[in-house]
Amino acid sequence: MSNHAPQVKHHPYAPSKPALDSAQDFYDVISKRRTVRMFSDREVPRSVIESVILAAGTAPSGAHKQPWRFVAISNKEIKHKIRAAIEEVETEFYENRASDRWLEDLEDFETNADKSYIDTVPWLIVVMALRKTDEGDQVYYLNESVGIATGMLLTAAHHAGLATLTHTPSPMNFLREVLGRSENERPYMVIPMGYPADDCTVPDLERKSIDEISVFVE
Repeated sequence: MSNHAPQVKHHPYAPSKPALDSAQDFYDVISKRRTVRMFSDREVPRSVIESVILAAGTAPSGAHKQPWRFVAISNKEIKHKIRAAIEEVETEFYENRASDRWLEDLEDFETNADKSYIDTVPWLIVVMALRKTDEGDQVYYLNESVGIATGMLLTAAHHAGLATLTHTPSPMNFLREVLGRSENERPYMVIPMGYPADDCTVPDLERKSIDEISVFVE
């Protein structure tokens, strides 16, 4: 008896414009995505966050095990606990762990141990990587799968008009305790998500050109 999933007809997305026009339209949208550290406290409905997470959940994964969980936090007390724990970790990083070169590379971004925006932003998304599925099955290509899903989460949030910040405090195990999550869930990334502040500024940076990021073998 076969355990294979039943096959269904594929219905590909068909853009209303030619492929090049559609690709350029998407680039015009996504090229405006920037990492921000100045958030508004403007409300973001839960339904918007749910849609963004659903979009992330369409990501491909090894053997379709979907080894991710997105913990969406709006509770102010929990957010503040996470902020306090992150600031403790970040203080240690900036004062003792980061090399001079690393700190120099961060100067353009004016980062420091102060994470007060966590109290301001309406949502904090903690991305968890599942060591096994909820059913106890083995997972494959865990970091690659969760990385792709996280990228799609950021893209979906941007498409909804929201701003984000990718944050990887190290170590992050405190997040399991604060959130009451199981040992099976490994904290992968912390993503504040909301609207940018009216006076939000970002560094004036340039992205690499097509020639720098690609090689065509034709």
